[in-house]
Amino acid sequence: MTMLTDEDRRQIAEQIAEIERHTDAELVTVLAARSDDYRYIPILWAALIALAVPSLLLFTGLGAVPVVGTQLATFCLLAVLFRLPALQCRLIPRSVRHWRAANMARRQFLDQGLHHTSGDTGVLLFVSEAEHYVEILVDRGISDRVPDTHWAEIVDDFVDAVRAGDTRRGFSRALTRCGEILAQTVPKTADNRNELDDRLILVGYD
Repeated sequence: MTMLTDEDRRQIAEQIAEIERHTDAELVTVLAARSDDYRYIPILWAALIALAVPSLLLFTGLGAVPVVGTQLATFCLLAVLFRLPALQCRLIPRSVRHWRAANMARRQFLDQGLHHTSGDTGVLLFVSEAEHYVEILVDRGISDRVPDTHWAEIVDDFVDAVRAGDTRRGFSRALTRCGEILAQTVPKTADNRNELDDRLILVGYD
């Protein structure tokens, strides 16, 4: 379950609406519980350890049947044990977690229609809580005007907030800074309309 309350989500929506009153950019926020279920990770680790069992029992004098039985029992036990969230998280390499989260961020950019905005001014603030991953994706109408380093600073601060379990503060600070940048680089024009929903979009939460 998300760490954000209904009131938190309402305030985020209001903050986005206020930001878009000062910029032509279309800002969308997505909060994902996790970017993958990683079902293959526990099985992979259990299989690797089980494969080492015969070597460990090589000098015990056990016959083939007991060794195979021990190997099978080891695999089954670890496959279940490694499904525990606390253990599973430790088994997933950081590069894999971030790769999956980055893929989801790009899917969300397309799913939310940010590549079809007027003036190519779509901005996605994407957060995946389980991976402690934050990314800001922008369309070319923004990337041509704002250096990537501006977004990197916001992302680093947001990641620290997610790790500390304070996702709400992370959103508030990130949105404030994004709003300042967008108001300066893509200021509001008279004929611009709100094209996309201002609400925080939740993915993977019941």
